[in-house]
Amino acid sequence: MTSSATWDQEALLPADLGAGLLRVDLGPGVVAGFTTRHGGVSPAPWASLDLATSTGDEPARVRRNRDLLEGWVGAPVAYSTQVHGDDVLVLGPEERAEWTAAPPSSAGEADALVTAEPGLGLGVLVADCVPVVLADPVARVVGVAHAGRRGLVAGVVDRAVDALLAQGASTTGLRAAVGPAVCGTCYEVPEAMRDEVSAVVAQTWSSTEHGTAALDLPAGVLARLAARGVAAVRVDRCTRTDPDFFSHRRATAAGEVTGRQAGVVVLG
Repeated sequence: MTSSATWDQEALLPADLGAGLLRVDLGPGVVAGFTTRHGGVSPAPWASLDLATSTGDEPARVRRNRDLLEGWVGAPVAYSTQVHGDDVLVLGPEERAEWTAAPPSSAGEADALVTAEPGLGLGVLVADCVPVVLADPVARVVGVAHAGRRGLVAGVVDRAVDALLAQGASTTGLRAAVGPAVCGTCYEVPEAMRDEVSAVVAQTWSSTEHGTAALDLPAGVLARLAARGVAAVRVDRCTRTDPDFFSHRRATAAGEVTGRQAGVVVLG
């Protein structure tokens, strides 16, 4: 794992909030982490902590899995309908009441969520794309972002930072963690696509171990955060090769479907 963080923190704490959650330290009063595929109730091929309503998994099982995550982090967790764009939704007291009383499946279409509301978790669903969790523990504002190839090019990381700043965060106070995602040697793409994406975010340019064109999306996310002055750490685990995580690419190659893990952050 690489780090440009300047705060005193342990990159990965023990998974003490539940068998399926890797916790990251974003400062006092903030609970944040990334789920694995373990600790849930779904059978194969979604086994077992599938958190998505769009995978074909039984809705009751997904609701139970989400309940388990909410128990680990101590708060209801809101999700958006992710569309690989750069829109950000800011959630407040009304949304906290809604997700506490009768959780909807989505807060609306967006690829980033931000809140200054204590006790409202924010979740971002992935299965190879890059999950980003962010917090300013002094300004008391948190956010998440879903950074796939199209979203990264569209500027979703910058839009999330902009929304956090608008809610009172500072670039020197913001901390971010970039979660498990497909790595730069496993995300093979056509050369034209690599050229197109790296023309916007140069740090995404990569090659596979066979020398073919690839994209390093986590490196691109870290570069955008660094360009904004946001200290960040990376959980350097590749979803394509690590069986502890869901991977759309791995499942597609095997002719299967798969679930979704999450990045999650909560103000205590």
